[in-house]
Amino acid sequence: MASRAPDDKLAFRFDCGAVWLNLLATKGRSFSDRPVERLTTPARLATWLDHGELTPAQAPDADDLDQARAVRETLRALALATVDEQPPPADAVADLAAFLAGHRDPVRLVADGRLRREPPATAGDALARIARQAVDQLTGPDRLALKKCQESDCHGVFIDPPGRRRWCPSPACASRGRVRALRARRAADPTHTTDD
Repeated sequence: MASRAPDDKLAFRFDCGAVWLNLLATKGRSFSDRPVERLTTPARLATWLDHGELTPAQAPDADDLDQARAVRETLRALALATVDEQPPPADAVADLAAFLAGHRDPVRLVADGRLRREPPATAGDALARIARQAVDQLTGPDRLALKKCQESDCHGVFIDPPGRRRWCPSPACASRGRVRALRARRAADPTHTTDD
């Protein structure tokens, strides 16, 4: 995992358990009045794809950046519906199906010290690989390991096989959640004093 300063809100997160979930984390605090967009330029998209070993032969451009954000939000809607055990939004299903239909990216393997897949030709092909990973997880038994952060401004989706985590891997969410829980316990305890 790439190191990042705790206060660097634009730092990419690679701790959600899968590449497609890390794509969702390229927008932080998605449900707040001040979301944090981490995919700010085509160059940032290229950096993010490179980290996921999905560097396309053709560098991303502004259209690819728009497409990456659109795919991300489509996957977010489908992920949240899955975690909440709700029917998936029909428009998100249609958007994802149309996107995938437009990207035929055959599997071509390369053996050069380890098994690899041939790099994607375009950023769109890279995004299609990510979307297929999401579809595999959202439609199979692995969907049961998905969890949603309990912070109302985050709702980040991450993999939690034991099912015990309340917050996403972001330290900020866990910290805010614990502080709020402590304040609630103190408010509920009439014997508590503020001198503690």
